[in-house]
Amino acid sequence: MTPAELSRTVLRTVRHAVEAEELSVAVPERIVVQRPPRPGCGDYATNVALQLAGPACRPPRQVAEILRERLVAAPGIARVEIAEPGFLNITLDTASYGDAVRGVLRRGEEYGHGDGLRRVRATVVHDGEPREAAIAEAANRLLRACGARVGAPQVAPQGAPAPESAPERVNAHPAGVPREELLRTLGEDATQWALLRPPAEDAPQLDAAARAALLMQRAANPLFRVRYAYARTRALLRNAHDLGIEAITTTTTGDDAEYTHPAETDLLGLIADFPRVVEAAARRRAPDRVARHLERTADAFFRFHDECPALPRGDEQDEKPSAVHRSRLRLAEAAGTVLANGLTLLGISAPAHL
Repeated sequence: MTPAELSRTVLRTVRHAVEAEELSVAVPERIVVQRPPRPGCGDYATNVALQLAGPACRPPRQVAEILRERLVAAPGIARVEIAEPGFLNITLDTASYGDAVRGVLRRGEEYGHGDGLRRVRATVVHDGEPREAAIAEAANRLLRACGARVGAPQVAPQGAPAPESAPERVNAHPAGVPREELLRTLGEDATQWALLRPPAEDAPQLDAAARAALLMQRAANPLFRVRYAYARTRALLRNAHDLGIEAITTTTTGDDAEYTHPAETDLLGLIADFPRVVEAAARRRAPDRVARHLERTADAFFRFHDECPALPRGDEQDEKPSAVHRSRLRLAEAAGTVLANGLTLLGISAPAHL
């Protein structure tokens, strides 16, 4: 179950509660579910009970109890707990995790794209300043990925004719450095990351030391961490191919995987949350949200890689390939899909070898 599917499940729950006259409120158009800020609070959380409490003239916890009783019976949900003052913490069952991985592999390069903004007509424009140009172009890519109609041109100097859709000009802290200089010292990928990673209102770190750090191939460099995580997912699949288990890693049927290790479920939550992050970044014209999500996904992948071996151990142990290895290889491939797709939306390459 993806966050979008879970959101629809919660929305149906509210609608059914209203139809059964358990709640007297207007059913909202959409409900947001998010990864909880702390471990141990389920896979997803929603504040819908808090939103409905006022209109329903009931305490938030009472609304949460009504919704919890219905949600626990929904397919794909293992447990629903209430956290004060009325948050619903939702834990998915293990079959839902397998469904999520299959969904990622099925969509491939299109995973993260959707039609949530299909009714939106918007074009983000800029006047050529390097930071504003990078943010505008990335924002337009995100809008298109979410189904919005994006017009042209993207560069709109003062006095230029308006594009097909109403233009939105970027308001970002300027780079303070010519793009040509950044490209000469950093190259295209690191330049994009340096301009997009900080929130638009923050000043990018572009002094000599910061630029040198962006080129270092070590864990302290977030861009290297993200790209290296993707390269490791590809290496795992190449090694799986050498062991003769490559054909099973991309299957979309017959997967009885159960992901129960915390490193697996943490990574799965970030993978499943990717489409929501992309849409939120598009709505807010904030590509930095995608960059931060890629960092979290990369860090979760490395933990999974270390704690949940996806390949059999050789040498003295002479371990044979098993269903667990196949499931973990599928999860690694799904993580790689998110990392590659996110980098592409930011205009950054995802090399299979580093």
